[in-house]
Order: sequence, then C-alpha cells, then structure tokens
Amino acid sequence: MTRRQRRLIMIGGSLAVLAVAVALVLNAMRDSIVFFSTPAAVAEKHIPAGKRFRLGGLVKRGSLVRGNDLAVSFLVTDDNATLPVSYKGILPDLFREGQGVVAEGALDSSGVFRADTVLAKHDENYMPKDVADALKKQGHWKDSYGARVAGTPEKPDSQRASRMDQAPPRADRGAIQ
Repeated sequence: MTRRQRRLIMIGGSLAVLAVAVALVLNAMRDSIVFFSTPAAVAEKHIPAGKRFRLGGLVKRGSLVRGNDLAVSFLVTDDNATLPVSYKGILPDLFREGQGVVAEGALDSSGVFRADTVLAKHDENYMPKDVADALKKQGHWKDSYGARVAGTPEKPDSQRASRMDQAPPRADRGAIQ
C-alpha cells in the first residue's frame, strides 16, 4: 500500500466517524432543536404528561391569578389554542398580560403546564439610542423602527424626561440638602 492510499483511507475513515458522530448528536437532539412549542403545537403533538418542553406564546389578558407564596397561574395563548400554566417563584420584571412568554416545564395529568422557569420576551422593536442616532445620520432610518405600540401616543422630545430627571435627589448623588 502506498502512502497516498493510506492517507486516503485515513481521511475516509475520519469522515465516516465524523458523520456517525453528527448523526448521533442530531438524533439525540431531534425534539430539543425547537426553541419552544405553541399551545396549538402542544395540542397537535399530544405531548404526554411529565415530558419536559418549552411553551411559548402570549399571556392572555385577564388570566393572571396570584396565589399564596409566589404561586401564579395564567393562560398562554397563540390565538389558536390556550394552555393553563402554573408557576411558583419570582416572575421576571417584563412579565405582564398581553406580553410574550416562554415557560419551561411539563404537563401534569390534568393538562396544566407546571412551569419551573418563566422567561418574559422583550419587545423586539427595541433599539439603543446610539444605534438609532447613527442610522438617522446615515439616512437609513425608517419610521417603522420608532413605531410605538398601537394606542400609545408618542411624546415629543420636549416632553420626554429621563429617569434621572424624574427621580428625587438623593444624598448619594451629591444633592444639596
């Protein structure tokens, strides 16, 4: 056997081992690749009780019920289906009705999603002021970038106040008392 034949056999064998390893990893992650399932997808898949997955959707308005010892229940909807969620713990600051949420947990035997982690999805329209200013200077700014939620009037720049302007002076900020 020549050096070239041995080299080709080594390269071919290495590629075969790599292909088998990739196939095993992808097969193991087959159900985990999806970031979250919507309530409609959960109903279609008939996910068994006890199987862990991520549930994503909007918190249905008027469904948030707070109980004792940080217990919370609410409904997650995708406008096609709704799934009740139960959670015990501190909710994220951005969590509110009508806002996007991703909860991690499992269904119980009664069809309630028992979450052990709740993540609030932030507004995807957010853009740092520096980036917005740079886009305006370059002429790439689109009015839709600054669009507000429907029904919320935008304040003119002259009426906007920063948090620092709204906060009362504190002794640790060097305020004169």
